[in-house]
Amino acid sequence: MDRVKAQLLDKSDLDRMLDRMAHQIVEAFDPAVDDASRLALIGMQTRGVYLAQRLHDRILATDGIDLPMGVLDATMYRDDFRRRLRQPEIRVTRIPFDITDRHLVLVDDVLYTGRTARAALDALMDLGRPASIRLLAVVDRGQRELPIRADIVGRFVPTLPGEEVRVRLGEIDNSEGVWLVDPQADDSSDPDNEMKSQE
Repeated sequence: MDRVKAQLLDKSDLDRMLDRMAHQIVEAFDPAVDDASRLALIGMQTRGVYLAQRLHDRILATDGIDLPMGVLDATMYRDDFRRRLRQPEIRVTRIPFDITDRHLVLVDDVLYTGRTARAALDALMDLGRPASIRLLAVVDRGQRELPIRADIVGRFVPTLPGEEVRVRLGEIDNSEGVWLVDPQADDSSDPDNEMKSQE
């Protein structure tokens, strides 16, 4: 079991944060220059998918914009894919629209080293040539290994070596919120653990 060092966000905190981030997405779009149909959300497997859906629903409810939404798994594009001892689980990629000339918002839960974000960019570039890509992360925990940053960040949480950030969502977890933890054991029950701990 992970040893919880602090709860960073509870459900109500996370809801308020997503409300703010939904507004930031809309504010970053200039309707005088681009048509709203050129904006789309891409949720990164796994929790980024549910976060993107929540953002989609908020933008639809408050601004009346029904953004196209896609799902991306960048596992095969990671630079450490062939070095892993265990075969990682490959999840679905489903982007039912042409991304060329679209402004994309790539949604993930935690930004850490930047390697997963870089893999996602490579995966998207193989699918088309977007007009722009913005990265959204609920938590930026620092310790970057690549020159990648998020354009929209819910919360900056500087972490120490050995600490990890756990985002839990009601859609797939039996809890809701964000925790700073000290991993005490291999959490093999969490299919995201191997990827997220080395992101």
